Amino acid sequence: MSRRSSRARRMTGWLLSALLLLVWFSPQAQFFRSLPNRLSIAHGQPAVLEAPFPLTLDVSASGAQTLAEADPNAQTATATISLFGLLPLREVEIDISDDLRLYPGGQAVGVAMHTQGVLVVGTSDLTGANSPARLAGLKPGDLITEADGAPIGSTDELTALVDACGEAPLPLTVVRGDSTLRLTLTPRRDGQSGSWRIGAWVRDSTAGVGTLSFYGETQPGEGIRYGALGHAITDTDTQQILTVGTGEIMQADVVDVRKGQSGYPGELKGSFLREDRVLGVIRRNSIFGIYGSMNTPPAHPLYPDGLPIGRRDAVHTGPATILCTVGAEGMKEYDVEIVEVTRQSAPAQRSMVVKVTDPALLEKTGGIVQGMSGSPILQDGRLIGAVTHVFVNDPTMGYGLYIEWMLGEAAAS
Repeated sequence: MSRRSSRARRMTGWLLSALLLLVWFSPQAQFFRSLPNRLSIAHGQPAVLEAPFPLTLDVSASGAQTLAEADPNAQTATATISLFGLLPLREVEIDISDDLRLYPGGQAVGVAMHTQGVLVVGTSDLTGANSPARLAGLKPGDLITEADGAPIGSTDELTALVDACGEAPLPLTVVRGDSTLRLTLTPRRDGQSGSWRIGAWVRDSTAGVGTLSFYGETQPGEGIRYGALGHAITDTDTQQILTVGTGEIMQADVVDVRKGQSGYPGELKGSFLREDRVLGVIRRNSIFGIYGSMNTPPAHPLYPDGLPIGRRDAVHTGPATILCTVGAEGMKEYDVEIVEVTRQSAPAQRSMVVKVTDPALLEKTGGIVQGMSGSPILQDGRLIGAVTHVFVNDPTMGYGLYIEWMLGEAAAS
């Protein structure tokens, strides 16, 4: 009798465990776990909040029956999740923002930037001497901002100070990550060239081609702001995010396209660096792109009146488009599919996954290539974000970033 009872208890335990697992991984439980405390949408924009049966969703916003028909004067709403519409389980607050109209980008832009200080990209021994930089503790990725108490703005300035210093100890101010260090090195005369050297490779500038994401007046009275690239400008050797000293964005012409393949990202090759084509200055370089002010905003060939932005909680899987310039024919709009959306309550990368479906773009580029970073993403007649990175093993796919995160960076620039 006790043996049967023990077997029954074990069987009951297994069944309960299996039931708990089924409940935990059920669509209802996953919906509940992924539900944020607050949602952000724009007026006239439906939030993507579909409750699976037997959960129901009721929304109130100054008498509005649905979020898509929200009262134009409403600033907040409340979504109530209940069981069978009878037992309230949770409430979610919804912020309803006024429409902000911006010009989507899509233009190819040249980027020329000088760093604030000089970046150490490597160290090397001198002829007949060890590297003074390495002996002093300098490492690749360090940013030299001062030498002998004087600000350093270029490699030429650093070379001049080293020559003037000779064999005397040279104090340096170095930024390493979030820390500021004081180091001292002693230059050595190179046995081959006869010049005074510190035994370090340094860099003070970078240039390349990308895509403008948006431009317009993001705050009344603050002038025209812009955002581009959707990712940081980093040093090619150290992957260090470069600190902006000075920089400009310019109109660029796409002169060639290297088509993307699995394992080998493609690339747009552009021509720029003409003073009469300067669009604006670079004031901020962050993981979400480059930002600054624009002096001469270009006329938009496809959306001359701009577009309203789309808030992140209304972005959904399904058809969308991107704007980009991949040849002499100029900016065009191409079909894509948003195949995955990440619900983010704070700024973060990889907000969505985008797949290129347009036959013309696939034929031209193979999908997303370097230089298309920053291409604006449009959905439901709104500007919702920008392309940031390509999947190395599948050039038809890439990541996108919410426009809200980019606007936050623009406001800080």
